[in-house]
Amino acid sequence: MKDFISINSCSSEQLNELLDLSIELKKLYKSGDRDLCLAGKTLIMLFEKPSLRTRMSFQVAMTNLGGSGIYVKPEDIGGIGKREPVKDIARVLSRYAHGIMARTFEHDTVTQLAKYAQVPVINALTDWSHPCQAMADVLTIREHKGKLNGIKIAYIGDGNNMARSLAFVCAKLDMKLALAAPAGYQLDDDSIKIANDVAPGTVTSTNDPACAVTDADIVYTDTWTSMGQEDEKQKRIKDFEGFQVNTELLKSAPKDAKIMHCLPAYRGLEITDEVIESDNSIIFDQSENRLHFQRALLKKLLS
Repeated sequence: MKDFISINSCSSEQLNELLDLSIELKKLYKSGDRDLCLAGKTLIMLFEKPSLRTRMSFQVAMTNLGGSGIYVKPEDIGGIGKREPVKDIARVLSRYAHGIMARTFEHDTVTQLAKYAQVPVINALTDWSHPCQAMADVLTIREHKGKLNGIKIAYIGDGNNMARSLAFVCAKLDMKLALAAPAGYQLDDDSIKIANDVAPGTVTSTNDPACAVTDADIVYTDTWTSMGQEDEKQKRIKDFEGFQVNTELLKSAPKDAKIMHCLPAYRGLEITDEVIESDNSIIFDQSENRLHFQRALLKKLLS
């Protein structure tokens, strides 16, 4: 594994290896010990989109491993691919650092970085894919459910980069994903086909949230309006009426179903405050595991 761009480009064995390493390093750091395998190494972190969890988890992970992270805003370099081509940025940064992490709008920006860089490139989010979050999610599910095999996730909301990454990871790790979205907001047919070609029957799609959560081990949601879609916010709020994760919807789910959200959450829109704060919520364990998965990923790629 040279880069980490999309879950679909990884094997099941590689994904399970990363999960095992995440658990191993999490135990190590929780015990107070350290693994300084990246001492003297540097990760350059390119951001087109702001983030709390992405920046902090990668920077802390690099520090934990003895290395350092350099945060780069778009204006610091005149915009990624604007002042100079992405392929030039990739080759220059490869001479300065041991790895590149990018959080961008266009997925092609990250694939171009990976094509031309001589160091590992990590996709920290694009409009098409969010692989680090999906891996932190399945790490969290494994911890709370004791397994991944046969686990059913009900994803209620927009068929966005998060839904796509969950579809891919479920196909690779023998899980099931039931997607519920209003007409016009479902995950695209090509992504569903990619997942179901890997493992037939992995992904199903419906317009009925109550149907999706039936027999679900996990009830998952995400914001209805992602960055770059702010002009659509009021329309989306109207279109997603009836798709809120609330106590009424959860009456159709098993009582022990765990609640997940990749954050930031807009309480009172896609999910209620009551559900976030409920005993079944594992949202903040999920958020913490961004650090633990990314620490393992950095060790794997940069050490």
